[in-house]
Amino acid sequence: MVEITRLFWKQAFTSDGFLLGEVQSAELDMSNWQIINLFVALSDEASKKMGFKHPYLGKVLVCLPVSAVESITDKAILNKTIDELHSLRQCRE
Repeated sequence: MVEITRLFWKQAFTSDGFLLGEVQSAELDMSNWQIINLFVALSDEASKKMGFKHPYLGKVLVCLPVSAVESITDKAILNKTIDELHSLRQCRE
């Protein structure tokens, strides 16, 4: 078991080694106490590559389902390339 805050501020890399950004937060399903989504603050380069306009202050935050995560150790490794991330559905309430 891992304390949830230990996931935060880890760098997130795509399966092809591209630095996506840093894990900032997570969404928890309260019915079964499982993490369902991670929120990643995109690096400036990732923002540009994914077509987001970089805000003057702060970072672009994207929601990634945990199904896109391959492993988390000292960094988060995704099982998708930067191009494959474009086709993922956005998190919705």
